[in-house]
Amino acid sequence: MAEPQATTSAREYETIYVLRPDAGRETSENISTRVLDVISKQHGSLTRVENWGYRKLAYPVRKHGRGVYVYLKYVGDGVLVSELERNLRLQDAVLKFQTVKISDKVSVAVAGAPEEIEFEHLDVLDEPEQEDSVAKTLGLEDVRDDFRPHEAEADLDEPDEEAEETDALV
Repeated sequence: MAEPQATTSAREYETIYVLRPDAGRETSENISTRVLDVISKQHGSLTRVENWGYRKLAYPVRKHGRGVYVYLKYVGDGVLVSELERNLRLQDAVLKFQTVKISDKVSVAVAGAPEEIEFEHLDVLDEPEQEDSVAKTLGLEDVRDDFRPHEAEADLDEPDEEAEETDALV
């Protein structure tokens, strides 16, 4: 009786990591090379890479208000995830990272070897965007650019001509 063929299955994961906003192209390339090496050494396959660019962080991380977000989707096992996270933790340019398991069983044959996936690298911003003040964040200052006082408010600011004439007569 023939034994059923063992199908190697793995899990599908996605990892998002955030780089410092002042991390240059060379640093970004080094991290992407390290990620690719880890995935290949752990017999995983990278299925998708997206560079989401510069975004504002929800809260300051290591005194940075912005960061470069990179999204990875890959197939592998738990050892791959722990090794990838260990390597990201060792990089000074990586502010934060998070890995999420998407699905439990993905056939490695189905995941296959996609076309060559390349990382997109962004250049460093010359002038970082102005951060909002705490008062604006809390809504204590008006954040609209087109703010103009209403006509009723404008009338209060301008003195009445009739009131001035009445005051002069008294």
